[in-house]
Amino acid sequence: MNDHIQPDGSAEHEHDHGALGDAEFAEFMELAAEEGFDLEDVEGALEAAGHGPLPVLAVVGRPNVGKSTLVNRIIGRREAVVEDKPGVTRDRVTYEAEWSGRRFKVVDTGGWEQDVLGIDASVAAQAEYAIEAADAVVFVVDAKVGATDTDEAVVRLLRKAGKPVVLCANKVDGPSGEADASYLWALGLGEPHPVSALHGRGTGDMLDQVLEALPQAPAQTFNAAVGGPRRIALIGRPNVGKSSLLNKVAGEERVVVNEIAGTTRDPVDELIELGGKTWKFVDTAGIRKRVHLQQGADYYASLRTAAAVEKAEVAVVLLDAADSISVQDQRIVTMAVEAGRAIVLAFNKWDTLDEERRYYLEREIETELGQVAWAPRVNVSARTGRHMEKLVPAIETALEGWETRVPTGRLNAFLGELVAAHPHPVRGGKQPRILFGTQAGTRPPRFVLFASGFIEAGYRRFIERRLREEFSFEGTPVHISVRVREKRGKKK
Repeated sequence: MNDHIQPDGSAEHEHDHGALGDAEFAEFMELAAEEGFDLEDVEGALEAAGHGPLPVLAVVGRPNVGKSTLVNRIIGRREAVVEDKPGVTRDRVTYEAEWSGRRFKVVDTGGWEQDVLGIDASVAAQAEYAIEAADAVVFVVDAKVGATDTDEAVVRLLRKAGKPVVLCANKVDGPSGEADASYLWALGLGEPHPVSALHGRGTGDMLDQVLEALPQAPAQTFNAAVGGPRRIALIGRPNVGKSSLLNKVAGEERVVVNEIAGTTRDPVDELIELGGKTWKFVDTAGIRKRVHLQQGADYYASLRTAAAVEKAEVAVVLLDAADSISVQDQRIVTMAVEAGRAIVLAFNKWDTLDEERRYYLEREIETELGQVAWAPRVNVSARTGRHMEKLVPAIETALEGWETRVPTGRLNAFLGELVAAHPHPVRGGKQPRILFGTQAGTRPPRFVLFASGFIEAGYRRFIERRLREEFSFEGTPVHISVRVREKRGKKK
């Protein structure tokens, strides 16, 4: 898989060796020295890979104030769609960014044409979902227009959420516009940072403030209390039966169920007894009622799913077994994988399938969901309750894989045998070798491999496949990063 190096962890993590104990760390560093690696580089790689998920920054504000333009400026590339009319942001809403050596996620909450519920309700909904998953917020206001009633509504939401806020006064293209920005002190959110997202003016100072607001590593809310309930995000495209499934496992009608997609308004967290344990289920079944534009509906669903996944430990992805696996299904699975969550695939409406559909579904799973062939799978019926008892063992299996730790000695014995039996292909007359490695973190498992040269993506996938065969890791993504031994310069 792709490299998954996380941001440096500041002085407070100076002696944190990720998943390694002190004795194991000392032994590992001795091995690194013998192989000619720079020890600071090795320790930095372990420090970086040992951290959990990236902090999340939400960019919120009313439509057409320049949020997507600002997101493009923050991530350093034109990826978020930008047009002069509201309504163009949809599908992918989360990006990775880096500033001053620190990495974080950016959630773009771009606007669209307003639904029948009115501008305040729409902006409130998009802001709520984004803020829920965020560690800090950039609130974008059009300095030329000034604070509107809608801006005031968002301010009330931000105060209620209690998250750190950086106020961005956008469209300040020169010194003359800074006076307009100063009027935004009246919002009561502290200093307005005058910015031109279009031209880049002032964005560096604003990002410095963002780093002050973001935690070095996000709070792990799901395991705050020892022995507390594990968090399960129930995700999937609208109307696949998520609310019905939640009601069935709860044993009562906890959530409104309607054949119209999008009847669940607020995220519903439910403590549910299942398989002799208490679990916290998050129902992400839908979107605001009567959103009449499909763009808005897709966007709400995507944003809510991202919010639920960010604060969960396990993502149970519900798919409609009676329908073909869609691009939207694949995007939702990818979102959970990229977030590094344990994953269970649950195929709903299994009781309605005939033999022909079951045959073709198996072929679809192989071709369309091959990237998560390691995820436990259950075939269920939310309507009848069929096979619900299989859900808990699948979740427990995924959590076990997610938290699996391989001792460094055992890992290196495995790597030695693997490299000897299946060496990296020769490229350009050279044959790079995996010299040694360690597991720098869990939840999900994160490995750092140290090599004599560049390791091709195909060989990395081979290593991941063999790691899974040897150590299971069922139900969890596995992140592998590779550090190459740099050639030492000639002494002058």
